[in-house]
Amino acid sequence: MKLHHKSLIKLLQQAYSAEKAAAFAYQGHAASVKDPLQKLAIRQIEIDEWNHRTEVLKIMQKYDIPVSKFNELKFHVIGKVISFSCHVIGWFMPFYFAGSLESGNVCEYFRMMHYFHEIGISEHDEVLYEMGIKEKEHEVYFLSMIENHKLLPFFEKLFSWGRNSKNDVDLEKKYSVSESEIYCRK
Repeated sequence: MKLHHKSLIKLLQQAYSAEKAAAFAYQGHAASVKDPLQKLAIRQIEIDEWNHRTEVLKIMQKYDIPVSKFNELKFHVIGKVISFSCHVIGWFMPFYFAGSLESGNVCEYFRMMHYFHEIGISEHDEVLYEMGIKEKEHEVYFLSMIENHKLLPFFEKLFSWGRNSKNDVDLEKKYSVSESEIYCRK
């Protein structure tokens, strides 16, 4: 079955490649931290990103959506640059920017669900929901690492992320998969 939804196709292609960039970035981030528990947590997040990439590819293959060679190259380079930069920009910024990135990624998966619903497809709801929630868990983890850091208020003003999330998912009051259509509508 071919999809005739350009926004959905573009979002799937972008998400597939961006997950590789995130995984590469977390390789550098994990290598740059000294605390063994932080290192372990970041490595698990990297594994989650590789798993998300696999799941997105399965969906793309079902609808004969090609992998974007341009996105693959672009995000490969971005991921490697970020990975390297984690070793030179200090401790705070990798946590901050990882949290900000994850905050935006949450809605990526719920938007995919919305787009699929627009064309009458709901079979991917469970996996898209799980990936969106997992991205929220990542965001919460990264914020918890920096929530008391003296630079957070400055970065919140400058980059519009911190204690105010870029999404409306609340892990304490989660909607079920069937109710999650409400997420990320703004």
